[in-house]
Amino acid sequence: MSGHSKWSTIKRQKGLNDARRSQLFTKLGREIAAAVRQGGPDTEANIRLRFAVQRAKDGNMPLDNIDRAIKKASGQGNDGVEFIEVMYEGYGPGGAALLLQAVTDNRNRTVAEVRSTLTRNGGTMAEAGSVSWNFDSKGVILIESCGDRVEEVALLAIDAGAEDVKIEDSSLEVFTRPEDLEPVKAALEQQVSIESADLAMVPKNIIELDEKAALHALKLMDKLEALDDIQRVFSNADFPPEALKAYQEES
Repeated sequence: MSGHSKWSTIKRQKGLNDARRSQLFTKLGREIAAAVRQGGPDTEANIRLRFAVQRAKDGNMPLDNIDRAIKKASGQGNDGVEFIEVMYEGYGPGGAALLLQAVTDNRNRTVAEVRSTLTRNGGTMAEAGSVSWNFDSKGVILIESCGDRVEEVALLAIDAGAEDVKIEDSSLEVFTRPEDLEPVKAALEQQVSIESADLAMVPKNIIELDEKAALHALKLMDKLEALDDIQRVFSNADFPPEALKAYQEES
């Protein structure tokens, strides 16, 4: 599994602490709003919105809250707050590239918080375009355990339309074009249990970090994602098992 996916999996397994849980519905609502503004309020026509809604349901967000977020973003019941989506770019310890997806009502506040968090934790802001060129929007499906069927399931994924697969032991990471994510997911669900399926920014080139730099990068990514306006953090770092274990034990 890629470094970012391993980090995300560990975060799901350990769950959210109380402080982070209190942020969750706000972040989910903003993500829904950003998806509506990008592709409209129709979940049938807007794949990003469909997955934003699914993430909200997975996070136990009430259906009324989800409907309210969609209506607000489409101009119904507007409370006067205008959220915009912004991508910030930076570098972390060891030179790892960082791509930060934000939804904010105040660019100045958000960029100040991002810059401060990076600076205090061994990172730096980057110029627009210096990091984003290395990332493509993809569908990503994670299958934690295929047992001894991992190669068979990988072939099934390719036959269903996946662009690429990565095998690690009995785990499988499947990459698709955004528009192919749902049919590939549906095909695989008939054969195996899927850990997660989502749209993500996937790096074209990976950088390997040593254990010390990797642990610092993991902690930085955690702090960045804890910021109210930051929805998701993507990286091209490959984290060694020792760093992931240490991060999991310290979290």
